[in-house]
Amino acid sequence: MHSAYGSAGFGLAAAVTFGTADFSGGLASKRAPVFGVLTVARTSGLAIMLALAWLTHEPLPTTHALLWACAAGFIGGLALPAFYRALAIGKMGIAAPVTALLSAALPVVVASVSEGLPHRLQICGLILALAAIWFISRPDGQMQPQGLGLALLAGLGFGTFLVFMRQASTRAVYWPLAAVLATSLVVAVIILVTQKSSVPGLRLAMVAVATGVLDTFGNLLFVLACRSGRLDVAAVLSSLYPAVTVLLARAVLKERITRVQAAGMIAALIAVPLIAAN
Repeated sequence: MHSAYGSAGFGLAAAVTFGTADFSGGLASKRAPVFGVLTVARTSGLAIMLALAWLTHEPLPTTHALLWACAAGFIGGLALPAFYRALAIGKMGIAAPVTALLSAALPVVVASVSEGLPHRLQICGLILALAAIWFISRPDGQMQPQGLGLALLAGLGFGTFLVFMRQASTRAVYWPLAAVLATSLVVAVIILVTQKSSVPGLRLAMVAVATGVLDTFGNLLFVLACRSGRLDVAAVLSSLYPAVTVLLARAVLKERITRVQAAGMIAALIAVPLIAAN
């Protein structure tokens, strides 16, 4: 498989995984404290990454890589609860795509500076994909829905997280991701204790565990997409996850999918082969 197609495949798989994780995390955060959900989710994800690092006998990363990973974990530890809160207080079909648009745009800018511009066909695909995310983000034509501010902050945080994660995972995979999750977990626990909050009950805790597992594997797939190709390709394709969140919200919560959203999803399908083109 050519690296461009490998990057596209991993990026799309990350989008599916992230979209499902965000839906389950948003559901849990509607009924339990956000940092309680995040603590359980990060704990489960950290356990998986530590197990994978141990089973594969992956060498420890450099101090430089660990510092990037810890920085990514700190940013992600603040951005993810903001995103879950946005999902909880507003419509999932609005908060998720707005966040995705910003989280995709920032790595595109960084990649254009650090890696040079991609070829014209890929540029067309990236622009079309960003437009698709924008269309999906406007189910009711509302420009300032509840939770929009949190979604914008989360998008900037996620975009920074993706850039930092690329720097942290140039040589190793599992240990940097473990460092990311450990740092994020520390942030969640500190805020959980400070707010005198609590972890969710058993039923919601299982949802939080599933969220953590899905989010962790989404991060792993994103790293693999970056290692197979360009940062902007990996970031934009993995940021198409709102389509999954919107479809799940439609199926489970009966949120309406408008013609504009449907057009965005079609545009995303057209954008994918353009981005993966050589």
